[in-house]
Amino acid sequence: MWPQDPSRKEVLRFAVSCRILTLMLQALFNAIIPDHHAEAFSPPRLAPSGFVDQLVDGLLGGLSRWDAEHFLFIAEHGYLYEHNFAFFPGFPLALMVGTELLRPLRGLLSLRSCLLISVASLNFLFFILAAVALHDLGCLVLHSPRQAFYAALLFCLSPANVFLAAGYSEALFALLTFSAMGQLERGRVWTSGLLFAIATGVRSNGLVSVGFLMHSQCQGFFSSLTMLNPLRQLFKLTASLFLSVFTLGLPFALFQYYAYTQFCLPGSARPIPEPLVQLAVDKGYRIAEGNEPPWCFWDVPLIYSYIQDVYWNVGFLKYYELRQVPNFLLAAPVAILVVWATWTYVTTHPWLCLTLGLQRSKNNKTLEKPDLGFLSPQVFVYLVHAAVLLLFGGLCMHVQVLTRFLGSSTPIVYWFPAHLLQDQEPLLRSLKTVPWKPLAGDPPPGQKVPRNPIMGLLYRWKTCSPVTRYILGYFLTYWLLGLLLHCNFLPWT
Repeated sequence: MWPQDPSRKEVLRFAVSCRILTLMLQALFNAIIPDHHAEAFSPPRLAPSGFVDQLVDGLLGGLSRWDAEHFLFIAEHGYLYEHNFAFFPGFPLALMVGTELLRPLRGLLSLRSCLLISVASLNFLFFILAAVALHDLGCLVLHSPRQAFYAALLFCLSPANVFLAAGYSEALFALLTFSAMGQLERGRVWTSGLLFAIATGVRSNGLVSVGFLMHSQCQGFFSSLTMLNPLRQLFKLTASLFLSVFTLGLPFALFQYYAYTQFCLPGSARPIPEPLVQLAVDKGYRIAEGNEPPWCFWDVPLIYSYIQDVYWNVGFLKYYELRQVPNFLLAAPVAILVVWATWTYVTTHPWLCLTLGLQRSKNNKTLEKPDLGFLSPQVFVYLVHAAVLLLFGGLCMHVQVLTRFLGSSTPIVYWFPAHLLQDQEPLLRSLKTVPWKPLAGDPPPGQKVPRNPIMGLLYRWKTCSPVTRYILGYFLTYWLLGLLLHCNFLPWT
């Protein structure tokens, strides 16, 4: 199918190009800009490094900054410190698999270097597959190949770009989430549930995705009420909802139980290298050996909520301080984007929203031609998902993470800008129905018009509409600034 779909091929090509450029730029910025001395997690290296290790670190070291160091540490040593349990095991497990594939090179490379190569190569792959998965999902939900195409290209220029390349779990989570959504749209509920469950093992906000399964099951229930036994369908719905919650909650519960066995049950601690024990003493990190932490005595001993509160000061309105205004400004563009998308959709489909996406119009007998693109009725549940994530993130999290939090979790961040581009950019409206046709107008002599419409807009920047400039300016600015700052331990989202 791939060779017969030019738009899909273009998404694949653009994703590969953007990922190569990202890796090149992070290496360049990391080489020419001195690292900022940040108060970040920085464990000692236990193995000596050779010339090749230093070369790998010079080329890929920019991918190991900030929270990436936690994932690398977990993949190398396991969950030794209490605060490590803020990071879910899905991505470290993927890194361990990637490192095993590099075992033939272990005589030449240290484990640390193998992990850095795994980060670069696996996130390269995850990002490309996520872009294709988003394109396919857009075609299924939007029923507008052109908007799906634009959205997938915008994903390649994501404001969360650096976190989709660095040693973070965002790229893997985006791939699993977009793929799970696509499987659900195809009616493959079991496959979708499995992918959503795996995503929950990668990032905690995967738990919110249970809403997609529940909404799909409720749609099936109401559509079958007039034809089948209501009591039987109600029992089936209740069982399906319970199974959905259980399936997506299981990875989270198992992870919490594993933490409980490490810190709350005697005799479960494993040996820790002396330099890492000394680091715990110097920094005040809690290890399994010693007094039981207070969360062990809770009625529901959840280490995750304890860590978020004690180590990261995450909680309801805890971040609402005057000194955090710059971080709120940093998160403002993506928040405005989601709020604008919500307002646009609700004002267009008020009755659909009031009925939770289950009834398109007040008169069921009225035959309506459904809207296409972002205003499609199928988008409702995705918009609710994005709004819930924004509300939770804005009230209970460090707001500066909203860019990567939403950029790796919801397609709305890409669908709505694609809708705006198609709706308000004359250069794109002049295109025919084929999404990969070059932009209208003759290029200057010796210049070739790109097949990629986003690149075409950049080529004609001065003639683009203000909305196009704002959207592309935001995406490109965050794309580049993230690389420039994050890779040198400078604060970013």
